[in-house]
Amino acid sequence: MSSILQSIRDRQHAMHRQEQTLAQFLLDHPHEAVHLSITELAGRSGTSTATVSRFCRNLLFKGYSDFRMKLAAELVLPPPGKPSYQDIVAGNSLPSIVEAIEKNHLRSISDTTRQLDLQELQRAVDALQSARRIDLYGVATSGVVALDFHQKLVRIGRMAQHYSDSHMQITSASSLTPEDVAFAFSYSGETVETYDALLCAKERGAVTISLTKFGANRISSAADIRLFASTLEEGMRRGDMASRIAQLHVVDILFTALVSAGFEDYVPQLEHSFQQVRKFRNEKGR
Repeated sequence: MSSILQSIRDRQHAMHRQEQTLAQFLLDHPHEAVHLSITELAGRSGTSTATVSRFCRNLLFKGYSDFRMKLAAELVLPPPGKPSYQDIVAGNSLPSIVEAIEKNHLRSISDTTRQLDLQELQRAVDALQSARRIDLYGVATSGVVALDFHQKLVRIGRMAQHYSDSHMQITSASSLTPEDVAFAFSYSGETVETYDALLCAKERGAVTISLTKFGANRISSAADIRLFASTLEEGMRRGDMASRIAQLHVVDILFTALVSAGFEDYVPQLEHSFQQVRKFRNEKGR
């Protein structure tokens, strides 16, 4: 199932009655829906154009045209034999595990790339590029992703900080200004500590960016700039593997875009930091 359809299925129970009816039609007839105008979709689903528009906005699309275009792109048939997500299975052989993890990660990266909004991505790069200071919020597995981005930003000389403690996240957010950026990482998009830190940063006027799984959630709804990762990993998410890879994929894209945009400043800084670490660590090792 595509990320958009999975997001609809996940949220269907919380929708209003008319939106639930529309959601069910889309889940049952996705290939038909992408060929319908907003008026035709409303008629076929027994709803209204107002319901369709509200439904799309609630899922954080710019409108029905944006929703239809992105759903159509996701419904393009994958290559024959392309696997779905494979969960941990008791007693699996080691070769099967190696193959399954490789396929999960490749699929997660592919799905994430396909649903990236390049305009939002560029807005995130521009905001990070011009930020005086960058706060990174995330806990548990998403905290590991935030920490990865933190060490990348430090290597190019950017003023960035990441705290795993929720009290320190709020403390740091409370000192931000409109010249700063707060970046929230949360696969579910519902992590309370991360949400609170982002709200605090938003109250201070900082530009807010989120990276969550695809679809509407509290954190993405609160952010100024919304980035999404694949929703391939479902259910219990044993080990948070594919979700972590998807988020790291977006981080690597952002970092590469940042360095590319500021190549003359950042590449010498990268080289300098590399040489300094090698110099001092090699000296200590002797």
